[in-house]
Amino acid sequence: MNVRVAEQVDALCQLAHWAAARGWVPATSGNFSVRDPANGHIYISCSGLDKGRMTPADLLELDAQGRVISGLGKPSAESGLHVVAYRMRPKMRAIAHVHTIWNTLLSARSVDAGHVEIAGYELLKALSGVDSHAHAERVPVIANSQDYSMLARELEEALERNPETHGVLLSAHGLYTWGTSVAEARRHLEALEFLFEVECRRMQGSRE
Repeated sequence: MNVRVAEQVDALCQLAHWAAARGWVPATSGNFSVRDPANGHIYISCSGLDKGRMTPADLLELDAQGRVISGLGKPSAESGLHVVAYRMRPKMRAIAHVHTIWNTLLSARSVDAGHVEIAGYELLKALSGVDSHAHAERVPVIANSQDYSMLARELEEALERNPETHGVLLSAHGLYTWGTSVAEARRHLEALEFLFEVECRRMQGSRE
């Protein structure tokens, strides 16, 4: 691991702690990773880990196909989704996956539509490449499954159909988002979670 990747790994641990402090990765859920652009290797949190205590020693090193090269612990069943996301978004260097109340509710409500579309909010400008509140962010929603090979295929299809999206939701499960750095992934995560809460509250208000 070179110095630059080591710095991103340290930042990834800080991101995991930050997410845990907000209750976004309850009961050892969620996973976080960074990718080394030099060789395509992925450094990802191991399964069953309390993300509030994650250290660089808790990360597994995977090759570009998702095979474990080094590290202790068991790979997450969702490691293959990180592999697919990096392959489909080669400029991305970090991925965050969290389980929040708002992304769980919104994704469950939106699975039949196959996407969530959010427009008109100023905070959309926190997403890379977006310069207006008028932007419509279309976030694909994939039906959850314990068949992770199928989920990987569906994630690949969703990313192919939605090349501009900043995240993907698994229904009643959680959000995957990414960035060209850990800092950008964190910004996207915070912005999307804010927008999901706003959208859920708006939907609740319209039903009252």
